[in-house]
Amino acid sequence: MQLKPQSVGIAASLALIMGIMVACGQPATVQSSTTVIDDETAARVNGEAIFMSDVELEAVAQGLIEPGYEFGPRNPEFLQVLEQLIDQRLLAQEALRRGLDQDPTAVRRLAAGRERLLGNILVENLVANEVTEQAIDRMYEEQVKLQQLDDEVRLRQIVVDSAELAEQIQQELADGRDFAEAALEYSEDVRTRLEGGDLGWISPNDLIDPIPAMIGDTVTGSVSEPFETEDGWLILKVDERRTTPPKTKQEMRPEIITFLTFTQISDILSELRNQADIEQRDPASYFEDEAPADTTDADTENPTE
Repeated sequence: MQLKPQSVGIAASLALIMGIMVACGQPATVQSSTTVIDDETAARVNGEAIFMSDVELEAVAQGLIEPGYEFGPRNPEFLQVLEQLIDQRLLAQEALRRGLDQDPTAVRRLAAGRERLLGNILVENLVANEVTEQAIDRMYEEQVKLQQLDDEVRLRQIVVDSAELAEQIQQELADGRDFAEAALEYSEDVRTRLEGGDLGWISPNDLIDPIPAMIGDTVTGSVSEPFETEDGWLILKVDERRTTPPKTKQEMRPEIITFLTFTQISDILSELRNQADIEQRDPASYFEDEAPADTTDADTENPTE
């Protein structure tokens, strides 16, 4: 359920006020005890526990840490987050004391909040079970392979108009003739002929088929077999190859985790929708109450003359 604008404004103002109070270092009004609380509990508010895991989850929600990272008392922001949770618990307890949770609108909002939390818990469960180090490693290997598709080659070419001439040139090259010299004599490509057929550094994936495959089959420093393209018959020489170093796994890890998480969510939602019985209101019915009223004046007198 979407909150009304004024409700959003009130909530935003409340969050801002609480943030200012913490930022200004306003002393906490909650009585503290020097008694050691168990290791799993960070504080108790009127007997209700705020667990260490609650503080960690709030730190994740605020973007202070990544999921799975520890957030303990040694972290400089730990006490600030804990104070915010204490204030939040106090406000919630007071709302319950006043019976505000029994208001019909509040009941619906609480139910919607529970649904969101359950959905988040399911996502966390999927991540814990499916987004494993093995899955991250597999995805990283695939991404490295894709990045290597962007390799660049230093390429030379000879372009002629017949298979016979291409085969003749190929034989001359096999007999030891210099490729640049042959390109200057035979190539019909005006742009590269005077440069010995030099195309410079090129990404194979930017070229038309079957050139990328021919480049892949040609060993660095060697000459390809003649092959036909829409521009004529080509002979290629791969002078050099260079690659862009792929990102490290640590650099790609956040992107991989995000991708795997959304994949899991998409898969389970697709499965659940296929199995569920979902009935939706006809969108046209939303506008039925907005139909223009009949403005015909039924009391208009007709002339009798």
